[in-house]
Amino acid sequence: MSKTIIVTGASRGIGLCITEYLLTTPQPNNVVVVARTLAPLQALKEKYPKQVEVVNGDLADFGLAQKAVDAAVSTFGRLDGMVLNHGVLGQVGKIDVASTDEWKAGFDVNFISLVAFTKAALPHLRTTHGKIIFTSSGAAVTGYRGWALYGATKAAMNHFAMSLAAEEPDVVSVSIRPGMVDTNMQRELREDHATSLDAEMHAKFTGVHKEGKLLRVEQPGHVMGKLVLGAEAGLSGKFLSWNDQELGAFQE
Repeated sequence: MSKTIIVTGASRGIGLCITEYLLTTPQPNNVVVVARTLAPLQALKEKYPKQVEVVNGDLADFGLAQKAVDAAVSTFGRLDGMVLNHGVLGQVGKIDVASTDEWKAGFDVNFISLVAFTKAALPHLRTTHGKIIFTSSGAAVTGYRGWALYGATKAAMNHFAMSLAAEEPDVVSVSIRPGMVDTNMQRELREDHATSLDAEMHAKFTGVHKEGKLLRVEQPGHVMGKLVLGAEAGLSGKFLSWNDQELGAFQE
């Protein structure tokens, strides 16, 4: 049976890849696509008119969560899972120059919005024994100079998923570390933050790109797409890399 999934950050990168995977599985699924950039969402709707519903807006607007859940239920009759994939780098720079306003804005998008989506979706996901897949980061568990805001939001995300698993036994919640993927965020780190990012860190990101070592979006994206459809209860609350041995069944 087809499932209905909400995917945030669906206009590009990993989110778009996950969306396209879900729409083209042997038993195609329905997807509510959520992002700030409208044109790619409209393109998906035009290509898959019966399977896609569009919710466009800034993820800093917490009301967007209820709109997405309502769109899923009113259009497709159910909600089976969410991939909460959206996020921003926020302020890049050392803590001694931190702007509390920019940090608050970063947490609003990267973390508080997750609370809004989860709260809105839980009544439906309990019924369908649904899944929530969070796009996390290695920055959640490693301190990088100049990247404290982003890392802190991802660490909060991981704890949120862990607490959610403890509270909601009928919903599977998993945080996934996708690795260094060839996305716009990597371009931002190389180009837009060449001066604000710590020199050693900037050299790391540019070096991986030059050496062709960035992952293709399909590598973590397809694993995450499979997880939102079929992650088992034993994975709930865990923070795992996309290529972790424990996820072997989802890497085939």
